[in-house]
Amino acid sequence: MTAALRAMARLVNWRDLAEDRPSCGTGRALRSAGAEIVHFHSARSVDLHLTARAIRRFESDLRHSTAIRLQPGSHWVTVRLECETDIDLLMTLVSAALQAHQRHPAACDAPLPRCNDHREATLTREGADGGAPRPCVQ
Repeated sequence: MTAALRAMARLVNWRDLAEDRPSCGTGRALRSAGAEIVHFHSARSVDLHLTARAIRRFESDLRHSTAIRLQPGSHWVTVRLECETDIDLLMTLVSAALQAHQRHPAACDAPLPRCNDHREATLTREGADGGAPRPCVQ
């Protein structure tokens, strides 16, 4: 079972999340009552709708994680899932995303921010995503 499938199996049991079709049309999604929260795009790539405000709040920590990819201007972060530590990080960030959406719900008529699945530029701690495997601390 891939890391993304293990993460999805854990998250579908959360009472605040329900499975849905992703607005981007790729993969599977989980949403809360007010917003799409997670898009599972591949066996190792998940987009998380963390919100722009939450990204600003945690930006320093997010930039230091080798599992996180930030996109300029995006309300979503991409999480690379390669090991259990990455899944644990995703669980923490999903909790933060749910809280962020509950505290500052989007207006009903506001357009859904596009996820990172089809975006090009990626910012990491090093400034570019080389795609090389990362060491996972277990």
